[in-house]
Amino acid sequence: MGEKVVASGFEPADRGRYRHKLQQCLAGFERLLEGGRFDRPRNLMGLEIELNLADSAGLPRMMNEEVLERIASRDFQTELAQFNIEVNIAPHRLSGPVFERLAEELRTGLAYADRMASEVGAHIVMVGILPTLQAQDLVSANLSRADRYMLLNDRILAMRGEDITLDIQGAEHLAYASHSIAPEAACTSTQMHLQVTPGRFAAVWNAAQAVCGPQVAVGANSPFLFGRELWRETRPALFQQAIDTRPQELRAQGVRPLTWFGERWIDSPLDLFAENVRYFPALLPICDDEDPLRVLDGGGVPQLRELTLHNGTIYRWNRPVYAVVDGVPHLRVENRVLPAGPTVDDVLANAAFYYGLVRALAEAQRPVWQRLPFGAAEANFDAGCKDGIGAVMHWPRGRGGSLAEIPAVDLVRDELLPLAAAGLDAWGIEPAHRDRYLGIVEERCRLRTNGAEWQCAAFHRLLERGQDRRTALALMTRHYRENMASGEPVHRWPAV
Repeated sequence: MGEKVVASGFEPADRGRYRHKLQQCLAGFERLLEGGRFDRPRNLMGLEIELNLADSAGLPRMMNEEVLERIASRDFQTELAQFNIEVNIAPHRLSGPVFERLAEELRTGLAYADRMASEVGAHIVMVGILPTLQAQDLVSANLSRADRYMLLNDRILAMRGEDITLDIQGAEHLAYASHSIAPEAACTSTQMHLQVTPGRFAAVWNAAQAVCGPQVAVGANSPFLFGRELWRETRPALFQQAIDTRPQELRAQGVRPLTWFGERWIDSPLDLFAENVRYFPALLPICDDEDPLRVLDGGGVPQLRELTLHNGTIYRWNRPVYAVVDGVPHLRVENRVLPAGPTVDDVLANAAFYYGLVRALAEAQRPVWQRLPFGAAEANFDAGCKDGIGAVMHWPRGRGGSLAEIPAVDLVRDELLPLAAAGLDAWGIEPAHRDRYLGIVEERCRLRTNGAEWQCAAFHRLLERGQDRRTALALMTRHYRENMASGEPVHRWPAV
């Protein structure tokens, strides 16, 4: 949520007060936009990566507090479950040798964290869903011992009024009921931030939405859950279902889920915040003492805490972020599409592809979102999640901009990688680093492999050699961790 929220309960009147404060915050946000109060262009980007803890056999270890105590760094924090931690990379200017700097920071930080974790019998595994997780691992007793996680769990279940149900049909079928939101903890992602000015925000967000499908197709890394082979990137379906506040009847009525792709292209960042206030009841109606309009009248900058808290409980795949740093407000697009891993090089290849492509598309003379229906962008995202690097995308082609069906690997290699290269040039990225990281994405497309494909191939080879399913998943996870530690990008990993 981005907030360390503690509350014992809520009264019926709290929701009304909170709704009023949200409207005040929204009015204050609109005044900030109109007054040109936001930070100047700084080309800042940031990364957050969620990680898993596993033992030497590849099984989850419920000990994030012990591991974090040994790491003793504010860069590493708790996540939802006791087998999760998160690493946060300080913002960097998106220019020059930034990707090599990030690579050095991530390699150093993750290696140190793994050494500290090994002191208590754990290892870091950077993967979208830890393949060895079983249903008994994802229960409320294994949530992290922090008030905000238990409060979030209690509020989602109270709004839903019944157990959480998972129903995912992929290569195999998973149907499961949970008494808590703990299954959501299986989802470990890479979150990429880009600070943008209000005038550029809509174009950047629209561009990010347009490329969700190709982005997840080449980066898929979450094919297993509870021992079942599901989608190549199962994490988005799991995330949506695991924190869904809607019982079956509300889903049938078309009520929007907390995890939401959206439903239209936007013209302003205000569109997204206003939709969040309009469509979603408060999950955590906690009011702050600040009067945002009075702060603005006095020449100050409001924190808009109710709006930011509410925004933090609506899990768009490209989420708008408002923050105040050193007394100056700024806006970010937070891209939440990708899973963690498989390696540092793979993470940075995905980042180079995303940041370059978004820059090029946002500045195009004829924006792709004027030719690509929003529903087609959402369908591309679903196809990328289900089929991974084997997905077929709908993309505008020719002067008329009619939609064509194109294999994701062809779309990426022939059209999107050149655009990403041009975007990285516009950022001022070192050409050698541009070619190195985009080359990893190109090789994935050429070989038609990524983290999900490697996991599935290794699993089936182990089954063919006579291993039972649980043993095959554990052995595959051990090989995965060893390859991850080697630093070689996934398209170079040897077959199991």
